[in-house]
Amino acid sequence: MKKVILVDDEKAGRQLIKEYLQGFPEFILLAEANNGVDAVREINRFKPDLVFLDVQMPGMTGFEVLTHLEEIPKIIFSTAYDKYALSAFEVHAVDYLLKPYTQERFATAIAKLEKGNEPMASLTDKLLMDQPSYPERVLVQKQNKLVTVAVSEIDWIEAYGDYSKLHSGDETFLSNYGISALEEKMNPKQFVRVHRSSIINLSSVQELKKYGKSYDIRMRNGERVRVSRGYLDRIRELIL
Repeated sequence: MKKVILVDDEKAGRQLIKEYLQGFPEFILLAEANNGVDAVREINRFKPDLVFLDVQMPGMTGFEVLTHLEEIPKIIFSTAYDKYALSAFEVHAVDYLLKPYTQERFATAIAKLEKGNEPMASLTDKLLMDQPSYPERVLVQKQNKLVTVAVSEIDWIEAYGDYSKLHSGDETFLSNYGISALEEKMNPKQFVRVHRSSIINLSSVQELKKYGKSYDIRMRNGERVRVSRGYLDRIRELIL
């Protein structure tokens, strides 16, 4: 069985999806929402496999909903608006249903669900990282799921080839961004580079210990991060 949530500010839109879903008994409807705020709450509560998501809604848009989710489910967008929204969807290869749509078009969208979640990841990642201010959440891989992690909960960031490992408490997540790209995106008042392979969250620093001519930093999760000589001035500024 696959868990489903419907998000549409029009009752008729939700009713049509429920009618079409009757032809797919493997889907079970868990909840409905008629605005963006309720959508975020219900999606984060139930962690569905699939969400039918309207674009223009009270509270926040469907795009904004994506930036507040803890896990990224499969998404089928539905919209009554054409060129601007549809162009964005097409660029990221995310399927959409342009209202009004037929049962056959609905079935075509359902068939695309087996193609993986990569397009959804691309769109969500872009929405999270391209915000006017510093991102509050980042998209990461957790086992076989796409999840978002609150930036404030990241203790430190470790270079991992072309990728990065985000250390948060006793968990480690993999980000598609390299450490230099993440450094550019993060608030420099909160995140400081202390090594070519390490960025620390200043709020997570538990202890600073002198180690020869350099320092070791103990983070709140108990892990230790070495400060390299090239970044000593940044740490000395913090001490002063």
